[in-house]
Amino acid sequence: MSAQRAIRCSVIRGGTSKGLYFRAEDLPRDVATRDRVLLSAMGSPDIREIDGMGGGHPLTSKVAVVQRSRRADADVDYLFLQVWPDRAEVADNQNCGNLLAGVGPFALEEGLIGPDGDETSVRIWMENTETIAVARVQTPSGRVRYDGDARIDGVPGTAAPIPLEFLDVAGSTCGNLLPTGHVADRVAGVQVTCIDNGMPVVCVRADDVGLTGYEEPAEIEANASVCELVESIRLAAGALMNLGDVAAKTVPKVSLLAPAKGGGALSTRTFIPRRVHEAIGVFGAVSVATACLLPGSVANVVSGIHASDGETTLDIEHPTGYFSVSLRTRHDGDGVVVTSSALLRTARLLMRGEVFVPGTVWGDE
Repeated sequence: MSAQRAIRCSVIRGGTSKGLYFRAEDLPRDVATRDRVLLSAMGSPDIREIDGMGGGHPLTSKVAVVQRSRRADADVDYLFLQVWPDRAEVADNQNCGNLLAGVGPFALEEGLIGPDGDETSVRIWMENTETIAVARVQTPSGRVRYDGDARIDGVPGTAAPIPLEFLDVAGSTCGNLLPTGHVADRVAGVQVTCIDNGMPVVCVRADDVGLTGYEEPAEIEANASVCELVESIRLAAGALMNLGDVAAKTVPKVSLLAPAKGGGALSTRTFIPRRVHEAIGVFGAVSVATACLLPGSVANVVSGIHASDGETTLDIEHPTGYFSVSLRTRHDGDGVVVTSSALLRTARLLMRGEVFVPGTVWGDE
């Protein structure tokens, strides 16, 4: 009988998610073996993930794999992996901007990069989308600072701010900002906008699927007819967005939109893809905010926003508050070009140590 295998890792809350952060060198190189190890570490498949570190929800069953970058334009490489609580599946076909917020602190804590004054800029190559993000981490006296006055909805209390800037993420998964070539399409009998500015998202008016757009996530999940309609829209849109058969994929997301209720740009309820997010993902918020600035899009019609050249900050409302996204745009003929996007997240190191998995999972005799 083989003993358990110990693997170094940290548990970090990144944005409104939580996950296990590993150095790439500490995980098996073989992808199939790596996935078995991560499933065991999380305790999946089991809806409670009682025999592992997962929290029984997609937002708390995530993994970040980090290593020194071999690229001249980046400090570290970051691979995001979604471990599903309810099935033996590890997905790498999307990015996660929430766990991204913890990559800079993790890299500094692990000595993958060194601090640079009171604030350290960490250039992160996001392997899932092959794009770069820049995270600014507070490092007074050469140590990562976690306490501060920054507040983000969906997380109790305050923490040190971690501004994130995204460089050239438009079309990073689908090939184009508007994968169908149109700002609006009719899919499964419903008008939609398919967009990819860091995350493939299908924007749909909530009232087109029989909702107000202000329901709580659990209420929406309990509505079988709405969930079936949303999934049919997602499957049809996925093919149009150059993603092929998305039945087993985590993208595209579907964001149901309604007029703002709390002073923001608009209100959202986002499927991720079969659970409804308690907030909204980082890149999902960026994509929805971008859609707000595109004349004729579903989001633009719902929000009524008129974009001007320069920087625009939009508050994207979600079930637990709002998410502020800053976009820099310029007009190009009748269209709008997004040149950069930025937002604010926080992170906190919760635990550092070893997670144990059965040796047989790794392949030990």
